[in-house]
Amino acid sequence: MKRTVNKLEPPQILILVFAVAILLGSFLLVLPIASNEAISYMDALFTATSAMTVTGLVVVDAGTAFTLFGQIVIIALIQLGGLGIMTFAVLIYMALGKKIGIRQRILMKQALNQSAIGGVVALAKKLLFFSLSVEIVAIIFLSIRWVPELGWSDGLYTSVFHAVSAFNNAGFSIWSDSLSGYVFDPVINILITLLFIIGGIGFTVVFDLWSKKEFKHLSLHTKVMLFGTLLINLFSMLIIFVLEYNNPDTLGVMSSSQKLAAAYFQAVTPRTAGFNTIDIASMEESSLFYIITLMFIGGGSASTAGGIKLTTALAILLSTMAVFKSKENIVLFQRNLRPYTIMRALALTVGSMAVVILTIFILNLTEDASFLTIMFESVSAFGTVGLSMGLTGELTTVGKVVLVLTMLVGKLGPLTFAFAFTSHTPDLIKYPKEDVMTG
Repeated sequence: MKRTVNKLEPPQILILVFAVAILLGSFLLVLPIASNEAISYMDALFTATSAMTVTGLVVVDAGTAFTLFGQIVIIALIQLGGLGIMTFAVLIYMALGKKIGIRQRILMKQALNQSAIGGVVALAKKLLFFSLSVEIVAIIFLSIRWVPELGWSDGLYTSVFHAVSAFNNAGFSIWSDSLSGYVFDPVINILITLLFIIGGIGFTVVFDLWSKKEFKHLSLHTKVMLFGTLLINLFSMLIIFVLEYNNPDTLGVMSSSQKLAAAYFQAVTPRTAGFNTIDIASMEESSLFYIITLMFIGGGSASTAGGIKLTTALAILLSTMAVFKSKENIVLFQRNLRPYTIMRALALTVGSMAVVILTIFILNLTEDASFLTIMFESVSAFGTVGLSMGLTGELTTVGKVVLVLTMLVGKLGPLTFAFAFTSHTPDLIKYPKEDVMTG
């Protein structure tokens, strides 16, 4: 077995490890001790995949269908999937006194979406320490809010569950209406959104901010993520506020300050937390389509978020603008983007669109729902968001299988699967260049 694994490429090992963890989680969730009611293996597999890929889509209510044991399994899968199962594996390897070789470092590079193997072990250590520290602090503050309301045991457990789920951008909640009961609660709104923004902005960004004191010394990636996140969040809040202002089923019955708070939460959660404080299915179609765009974009690279990532979308947008302006170079903060970066961004975007289109096509054949609903659920699964218009709970078996695969591809990325199942051969022969007409 070990000899067989050693023959696998890093992307193949990464897919295999995720698949094994999901299968193990599904076997645990289907046990009688894990559920309050009999659930099928398909539902257990779907839940395990949703947790491991930190998506948050559910076919059964996590708060009522599963026992404490089942919910702990879900939280464990979320933690493994969010921080990266390879991170835990390497740290355990080190704790046993084993040397981390080149192969393990390449796996870490792949799992953490880094461009080089240098420093990946140190990054894994910092990642685990930082993540656990943030979650512990969040649990303390959430407990201050929830313990007086729910009591010590329920309040503390609720705080732990939602802190882990929010920081890992999972979107799982023990309440069937997510956080709709706290739509006007400033403490919950601020704490939960801070958690999934910090988790979704990317660990390399956080560590870069921590180690460098001046803005000019920050990496280009960090600068782009900071400005991009701020702009897209503010713009999205304004869009949701305007589009839903008079909707009686969402913001229409609220005061102006409450509308702003609810619009803010719903603007930042599609990238890619999955919590909601208003009824998603009751939103305007224009708002839902905009949210689909946000879910497809997602958060930051090397983060707990999904999607094609904000930097990928910006690279594609800027390259398009450069073509419109007849410019050869794409400049950001006085730095030129490398051509390979644009090619990679384009490949990732096209691959992601292909996965989403295929998912939508199949679900349109198997599910009895509107096209917008199917598109929303498909992009939510691929972007590992977890927001739903209600279709997930009514999926056919084929539909569940399709979304299980979509969530897995969305979590690991289309390029990981492409690299896993295609051969890598260098260009040994160079041919003359010639253009084709485009446009």
